Amino acid sequence: MKKIVIDARESGTTTGRYVDKLIEHLYKLNPEFYITIITKPSREDYIKKIAPGFKIVVSNIKEFTLSEQLMFCWLLKKLGADLVHFCMVQQPVLYRKNKLTSIQDLTTVKFVNKSKNYLVFKFKQFIYGMVIKKVTKQSRLVLTPSRFVKEDLIKYTKQPDNKFQVIYYAADPINETPKAIDKLKNKKFILFVGRSLEHKNLKRLILAFSLSLQKNPDLYLVLVGKKDSNFLMIENFVNQKGINNVIFTDFVSDAELKWLYRNCRLYAFPSLSEGFGLPGLEAMIEGAPVVSSNKTCLPEIYGNGALYFDPLDIGDIAEKLNKVLSDESFRAKLIKNGYNQVKKYSWNNLAEQILDIYRDVLKND
Repeated sequence: MKKIVIDARESGTTTGRYVDKLIEHLYKLNPEFYITIITKPSREDYIKKIAPGFKIVVSNIKEFTLSEQLMFCWLLKKLGADLVHFCMVQQPVLYRKNKLTSIQDLTTVKFVNKSKNYLVFKFKQFIYGMVIKKVTKQSRLVLTPSRFVKEDLIKYTKQPDNKFQVIYYAADPINETPKAIDKLKNKKFILFVGRSLEHKNLKRLILAFSLSLQKNPDLYLVLVGKKDSNFLMIENFVNQKGINNVIFTDFVSDAELKWLYRNCRLYAFPSLSEGFGLPGLEAMIEGAPVVSSNKTCLPEIYGNGALYFDPLDIGDIAEKLNKVLSDESFRAKLIKNGYNQVKKYSWNNLAEQILDIYRDVLKND
């Protein structure tokens, strides 16, 4: 029986949603391979729950460290895999045996994290870029979540088209009973959920909201996300500009998030760079109309399930926000289109496609 190792050290993180869903649905397909999952100690019980028949190897080896390059490489060789699926770029470049790599996007090499030391971050970007090029060349196949990322990687790595394959992600409804947030009851609000990194473009969204506020004085902008140093910078920006009605919720539970999706007037996604754009699909599946940036992969993924704006044009953002806020029939149509768009994606389909890739690679090995 052929042995496959899946690197799931990102399990439990935002980017790790993909590997968690892959493992869960791959297990349901009862694959004909001996599959080992490498994950962190904190995720062992979760992996046992979703895939009790897969072998689990616990590893504390961190990404982008010397230990990853040496000790993790040694661990992989010890496991004797016929194929390793790295579900992220981070991996030992010295591992040269059969491998697949999933790459979400090139956002990290394109945008600076302003909460970090600039020179240190630029050096890490340089190393990260080198790793992307190296592992792309080494991998039998690179899996991307959109055609946009595939084309972006072809340009960046100079590797041929047949080195890459697009496998779309999916969205799930939140399996919780909605729980209201008291301070937002009976309020009309625009919603954003996510981190406040530079490419999320929150400053322009806030400025566009301030224009919408002139026509809708009872409107609020609700920004959901853990209050890290980046969010604190955004909060300072709001205070400096003297913009009213912006609410920072900090972390919310899934039950509260479901209530927010279901009660917002619209979900705004002003991002400058995404690999798949999962938050917008999650909003659609819960019945929120989506108003989105027209950059990178987002029109490809959202189709006619969203209304688009130029994320660099504050006036255009405000105009599209106002369109959904003021036109109830258009808003209802957008919600319906969103429901239909979400149905195009399935985690089960993703697992089936990746299992077929495993078969093809090992058949030709």
